[in-house]
Amino acid sequence: MEALKECGVQEKNVFETQVPGAFELPLASRYLALSNTVDVIINIGCLIKGDTMHFEYICEAASSGLMRVGLDTGVPCIFGVLTVLSKEQALDRAKEDKSNSGYVWGKSAVEMAILRSDAMGARGVKKMGLNFAKDGLNGEKSGGTPGTKPKIGF
Repeated sequence: MEALKECGVQEKNVFETQVPGAFELPLASRYLALSNTVDVIINIGCLIKGDTMHFEYICEAASSGLMRVGLDTGVPCIFGVLTVLSKEQALDRAKEDKSNSGYVWGKSAVEMAILRSDAMGARGVKKMGLNFAKDGLNGEKSGGTPGTKPKIGF
């Protein structure tokens, strides 16, 4: 949440939901993306390799599925699933500093939400050099106010 706050995302614009496991992340993400209520989806989980091939199957299904959801719906799906060989590796990625994987995923989410907004013209980006522009996210005219950050909800 720290990275999102630093980027100006209000806590009221963030919500969490749970799924039974990593295999279910793509379908849950698709439901959220198709609801048209989110700008970006951060999928968070942890897969630790065991003695069987199950780890590889679930990793492949989750990563491919999330990529497919993002490509099919246009809603960015951040792959916040740790795929590690041990609990220690997972804990190393969850330290209480800015190297924390969750912090990085939060920053990536904001970056992708802004990229999507710009690409879709929601922030007044001119398309194909024809000077067609729409009002921005907060009602500002084309290009927004110089030097200000856009406000985005998740």
